Amino acid sequence: MSAGSRGEVVQSGEELQGEDHVCIDSPKATEERQGEAEDEEQGHLPAIPGKTVTLEPEGKDKQHKRTEVEKSLGRRQDARGTNREQVIQADGAAADSICLVERSQSVCVSRRAQVKHQRRAVLVHNLKRNRDKSPEEPQRPGPFFYFGGGNGASIVVTYCESKGWQRIFDKTRLDYTLKWCELKSSSTYYHFRAGEQLVYQIPNNRVLTTKIGLLNSLREYDRVSSKINHGKGHRRLKMDEFIPDTFRMDIKDEKEAFFSQQEGLCADRSNIWICKPTGLNQGRGIFLLQTPEDIAAFRARMQTVAGSHTNKKIPFSMSQALIAQRYIQNPLLLKGKKFDVRSYFLIACTSPYMVFFRHGYVRLTCDLYDPKSNNLTAHLTNQYMQKKNPLYSMLKEETVWSMERFNSYINEKFMVPKGLPRDWVLSVFTRRMQQIMTHCFLAVKSKLECKLGYFDLIGCDFLIDEDFKVWLLEMNCNPALHTNCEVLKEVVPSTVTETLDLAMEIYNKCRCGLKLLPLSSQKDFVLLHSGETAVVPLTKQRSRTAGALRTACSRSRSSSKKL
Repeated sequence: MSAGSRGEVVQSGEELQGEDHVCIDSPKATEERQGEAEDEEQGHLPAIPGKTVTLEPEGKDKQHKRTEVEKSLGRRQDARGTNREQVIQADGAAADSICLVERSQSVCVSRRAQVKHQRRAVLVHNLKRNRDKSPEEPQRPGPFFYFGGGNGASIVVTYCESKGWQRIFDKTRLDYTLKWCELKSSSTYYHFRAGEQLVYQIPNNRVLTTKIGLLNSLREYDRVSSKINHGKGHRRLKMDEFIPDTFRMDIKDEKEAFFSQQEGLCADRSNIWICKPTGLNQGRGIFLLQTPEDIAAFRARMQTVAGSHTNKKIPFSMSQALIAQRYIQNPLLLKGKKFDVRSYFLIACTSPYMVFFRHGYVRLTCDLYDPKSNNLTAHLTNQYMQKKNPLYSMLKEETVWSMERFNSYINEKFMVPKGLPRDWVLSVFTRRMQQIMTHCFLAVKSKLECKLGYFDLIGCDFLIDEDFKVWLLEMNCNPALHTNCEVLKEVVPSTVTETLDLAMEIYNKCRCGLKLLPLSSQKDFVLLHSGETAVVPLTKQRSRTAGALRTACSRSRSSSKKL
């Protein structure tokens, strides 16, 4: 059943839950309802077109109790004075089914029976409607592909159809060559045939793409790496160099350490923390701790949640585990606005590993940055949050910058005052992002499930502070692939297309036992790690995008000199 169908059923049920009973009259309707009431007494539900449902017969005691309840409901209605004429139209009912209600002719139906009847009617209607609308499944020889969800649908579907592949809509079919879904399904991985199929998203990518998963992986990798002699000239990257101080609120010792740290601190806004649910994205569930009062309220909330878990009042899975992370209050600003940089991390193959980096775009807020603001849209830069800003429709194109524009702005505004090298964005900053991505990959390399056919595109969000230090904010599975801005129209489709090109070229070469490198489909992605060879030196690589950006910038400078 579709999400829309489920929503209609829930809505119908919720609307009816506020009513004690429904009264129906008119000679014809009254006669029909009396017949249905008799059927219910015999253990049958009201008739639903195309579906017959029966209930187990009730005993005399149950029938007596139900009669008493209905009489009580009738008396309650009399007491309320609601026996005057009314016009009621049930949700989803036809226009001619509006009936006048009179006390003398009304037949009362229990709320539970009416809700069941309504839900079944909506279910049958929507199942029939969906069956009529659903396209026919292709049966002739493939290859077939399945796409589930809406994120990037037009790009992926167009790409596959351009290859002559046929789209299937039955998610239970196993004869696909490519399966791209927003949400992972255990059934998909259970039936997956390695070396015969391609599946988007590695099944246990949570060790990299959830807040707690990434935090645990990096902590464990730091512990192991600190005991290894890496030799002279090989400086090991440390986690605290690119991840702000972070505490897990689902671990008692860390939670207590966090609150102990906050005690005795000055009551100003120089000690701000940001709390994030581990498995959510698009800014959902995020909130700031800006004052001692905020922290005290948060502590009380954590104690309540802990007590609920101890007393088993709510399942642990019902509450999202949280992290508390130090908020970077001195971010670098672009025209007075906070921003972060979305880059792409591609695992094109897991057996062997083939890992790539690609430039993305810059995301800015609509409002000027104010660290004291309680408005989350001034602190979170993603498009989902910015769309909530009333100025978004006017400033939409200014909320996303290309990397070329970002590079030019840094050259113009900060190169001389901060003593930065020219094209700092495309050189120093790019290498730093690649180093951090490689470090994160090495932290999970031994944890990820490796089968030929798994591939994953991950969105990595970086923040730069006033001192031009680079911070990794998070890594996201199934990154947003919408194209509602001009910059996104240039970046996103080419990113998805090259992702599929690389994944399929590597996949086909592995199946045929061919040498993987060089890759004819590699354009803007930069290889970070190859399972065929040693780790690729980052300084010896340059993507076509970076080269094109440098060329454009140099041409712009030379033309300005001539003028």
